[in-house]
Amino acid sequence: MSPHRYLVLASVLLVAIFGAANLLAQSWFSGARADFTENNLYTLSDGTRVTLSELAEPIDLTFVYTRSVGQEFPAVRAYAVRVRELLQAYKTLGGRNIRLREIDPAPFSEAEDEALAAGLIAVDTNGGDPLYFGLIGRNAVDDERVIPFLAPEQETSLEYDITRMLARLDRPEPARIGLLSTLPGMNALTDEAGYTIRREMAKTFSVELIEENFTELPPEIDVLMMVHPPRMTDWQLWQIDQFILRKGRALILLDPAAKTAQGTGPFNMTNRQIRSDLDRFAPVWGVRLDEDAVADTETALSIEADAGEGRTTVLQHPLFLAVPPGLMAPNNIITADMSRTVNLGAAGRLILNDGAPGRREILMQTGPAPSAIPADRAAVELSAGDTVGLYEAGDTGPAPLAVRVTGALVSAFPDGAPVPDIPDDPIYAELARAAAEEAPPHQSTSSVDADIILLADADMLDDALHLDLQTGVAFADNMTFVLNALDSLSGGSELMSLRARAPGRRPMETVDRMREAAQTRFFSEQARLEARLATSQARLEELQSVGATGGFFDGDVSAELNDMEREELARLREDIVTTRTRLRQIERDFRRDIDQLELNLRLFTILSGPLLIGAFGLLLFLRNRRRAKP
Repeated sequence: MSPHRYLVLASVLLVAIFGAANLLAQSWFSGARADFTENNLYTLSDGTRVTLSELAEPIDLTFVYTRSVGQEFPAVRAYAVRVRELLQAYKTLGGRNIRLREIDPAPFSEAEDEALAAGLIAVDTNGGDPLYFGLIGRNAVDDERVIPFLAPEQETSLEYDITRMLARLDRPEPARIGLLSTLPGMNALTDEAGYTIRREMAKTFSVELIEENFTELPPEIDVLMMVHPPRMTDWQLWQIDQFILRKGRALILLDPAAKTAQGTGPFNMTNRQIRSDLDRFAPVWGVRLDEDAVADTETALSIEADAGEGRTTVLQHPLFLAVPPGLMAPNNIITADMSRTVNLGAAGRLILNDGAPGRREILMQTGPAPSAIPADRAAVELSAGDTVGLYEAGDTGPAPLAVRVTGALVSAFPDGAPVPDIPDDPIYAELARAAAEEAPPHQSTSSVDADIILLADADMLDDALHLDLQTGVAFADNMTFVLNALDSLSGGSELMSLRARAPGRRPMETVDRMREAAQTRFFSEQARLEARLATSQARLEELQSVGATGGFFDGDVSAELNDMEREELARLREDIVTTRTRLRQIERDFRRDIDQLELNLRLFTILSGPLLIGAFGLLLFLRNRRRAKP
């Protein structure tokens, strides 16, 4: 064979081998990947792997995506690739138990009929064809679950949503949660209404509302959840007591100063129930809720406050707590994997009594020197400055905010079942008599070890404390804590590690540290100046109502003011101008270091490339010149 023919044949064979190797690699190693992201965003979690390994029967996943429409939106197009890759990873790990297909629902096609029948959302695209972008899951008995629309801004919860769908299809009967609450956001009549946490609960559990005037608890519930519960009769408390002794699973959110509570009368703010506590259960469970709310400067949440004249400023409010993972139990399954803060509003201190039956584990606590704030003050809109004015650091150490009580307990009714109250309403009276007749015998000790999770704040369920209200993206782990607690109590833990996964957002840690340092330097002075400005303006308005009838600085003072009042008026005007000037200076100083950092980064970004290339060129020029010398 001539060298020329040999070269041609060798080239053809190399191309064929290269193509075959690529095809084989794509088939054999499609599930292999290396994830170099900080939080392993592209690696399936252990919870997903456990769920896939325990599937009892095949599950069909149908990815619905209108390709032609999605191509017009870069964010959707990129996210569709991410979803497709993730689903392929599920199929690779699930083997024969995951059957994956993709359909493109063109207008008036059978695929569009399938998408509409499943309940997927058709998103209007301003006159063009609608965009379908969702997921349908079906099990062997035709139970169906859907994700109606895969919103790109919800990428951080994508794996959790898909794994939850698989778990529900594999185990169609979810745990039943009995919910007793006085908060409007939790006792909504439909699962779609109310707080986002309530809606998320309904996606994983079967939630059954318990009326405030109940005479017996639903017999089939697995977990009792009480959120800022109402004041109850002895008969109702006995029903709860017996549930704890027989089934032993409860999640209870109390509050010494519930900001989100509403009253039932015409004057809601005055008739509302701001406090809920453990009543008879405190001594037998060894946990009591303190009378006061808790403020803590170490875990104070940064909030936006009105600075007047249309301006806002960021302040740390000690009454609103952002409890970091470092102040949570590191070895408890509920909090071990949590990576963000849990935000609380006017929370309370749980006081423990280790001499009571059972064991008590602190799940969450404040910093070392919290302060007690009167509950009636904490329940209203108390400003950051007013809270600092009331702040008196205690010497009792960190305040427990969440506690888990486990072990054998005793009844809070040592004398047996109380006599039920017979209401005036004939229907409820008949129900009360029937409940009393059918009630099981009184039980004085636990038949199973109890597992009770207590949290001293109910306002943490409010969407504003943990969600971006515009995008719906969580910035705190409030929902993770509640759903993890319910999962732990109901026996399902495979979803916990998924809920607690950190989002892909990379915080600007240097800027955050600079902002915190600036807040430490300027917060107290700003609060003092704002209080002084408010006092001066109030006195100025009082003098002007007596004297001048013109504008703020018109200098027109009526003869009704005496010389001392005129001098005071002039002094107040000068003081207000000086105070406003100082406040503006504080705001400029507050951002000075951050603005300087931003300027330095801009200069570095703009100039570093040209300077580096110029320096390299200069070095190359000098080197060549040196070599050119004889």
